[in-house]
Amino acid sequence: MKKLVIALVLFLPSIVLAQPPGPPLTLEAALAQGQANSERLAELQARSEAADYATEGRRDARLPIVSLQGGYMRTNHVQEFAVIAPGPTREVVYPDIPDNFRSRLDLQWPIYTGGRTDALIAAAAAERTAAGKDLDAARADLRLEITRAFYAVLTARETEDVLRRALEAAQAHLEDVRSRLASGLIPPNDVSSAEAQVSHERVLAVDAANLRGSAEADLERLIGAPPGPMALVDPASADNPLFSRVSDAASVADLIARALTSRPERQALEARAASAGSRATAASASRLPQVGVGGGFDYANPNPRNFPRQSVWATSWDASVNVTWTLWDGGRRGAEVGEARATAAALRTRVGDFDRQVTYEVRARALELDSSRQAVRAAEDEVRAATEAERVVGERYRAGVATPTDVLDAQVARLQAELDRTRAVANVRLAEARLERAIGQ
Repeated sequence: MKKLVIALVLFLPSIVLAQPPGPPLTLEAALAQGQANSERLAELQARSEAADYATEGRRDARLPIVSLQGGYMRTNHVQEFAVIAPGPTREVVYPDIPDNFRSRLDLQWPIYTGGRTDALIAAAAAERTAAGKDLDAARADLRLEITRAFYAVLTARETEDVLRRALEAAQAHLEDVRSRLASGLIPPNDVSSAEAQVSHERVLAVDAANLRGSAEADLERLIGAPPGPMALVDPASADNPLFSRVSDAASVADLIARALTSRPERQALEARAASAGSRATAASASRLPQVGVGGGFDYANPNPRNFPRQSVWATSWDASVNVTWTLWDGGRRGAEVGEARATAAALRTRVGDFDRQVTYEVRARALELDSSRQAVRAAEDEVRAATEAERVVGERYRAGVATPTDVLDAQVARLQAELDRTRAVANVRLAEARLERAIGQ
């Protein structure tokens, strides 16, 4: 039994690592999974719902408040006060009633607030809009991060594969060199050089494996996937842009104009500036009188409105119109209005600064996309040239006019060219995603 447990402990990691990958994961599926599992998006969604409730609460402030009140109060005993009425009658004017019960149905309704309620409703609605735009911006950021991580994994895997094949070619070259040394055709230092090349390729392969594992862990973190092997599929090609809504015919000026109207961050800033302005209006409205109506129905024992007091349950009602006009508050209203207006001015200034940043970002991303597409064409030319060079060197080697080192160098050059093309295509995808994020689509 002990040997069985030891065997399971020793072989369990290899069994876990040998798990087959799940179904192929496309970029669109990764984006959907990431948005469904994002804790950050869930937090912003909750904040948006909170803003909805705040807006609803501001609107409900225009409605009357109806409350039911009740209470019991015990007082000390007092000397009854009585008068002698004409005749032998003794009338108790103020009896000793230590137990006092009270219930009331109360109504309070603000009917005029000088525009304060409407301004607070507008401020809450603007904050709700800003919260929604924050959620849109977070979704766009997550989309860009997942796209970056997705192609980082693809590039890392391709790099690892290229270095693995380069290592295999170097090992095959080492075996060939050793055979030639045994035949006395080459000096021993050629073997040492080949062994050094194999060791170098092995170090690069280990580094590539570590980078690939780190990239996969980053993608798993972003999409909320458990650790384990993943099969990624990228059906796109260099001639089929990932984001077709970014038109190649659109000028940079058109893209900038689109960004200034579509970026959710800018819309959030504008909404918060409007909210601050509405709060300033609400604070300023407190200089006007506030009018409200009130009323109630009392059922108490004793009822203090009845005279003389009696230890019996009795009803009464009242209705009133209340006017409150704050003539002087020591400067509180002015400070609140000034704070809100300064906040609105600061947010409008941030909008101007954001416009400058967006203009630069769109121009930079457009240039990056153009250069990335040109790099793809150059990488394809590099692959064709490296493939042809490998073919020529192979023919020369078979003819006996080229060395095995020349063949190995040609193979490595061709593999490196393929890796450069893969990286160039991934850079195009990432540049498209960044431009898409910059223009707010």
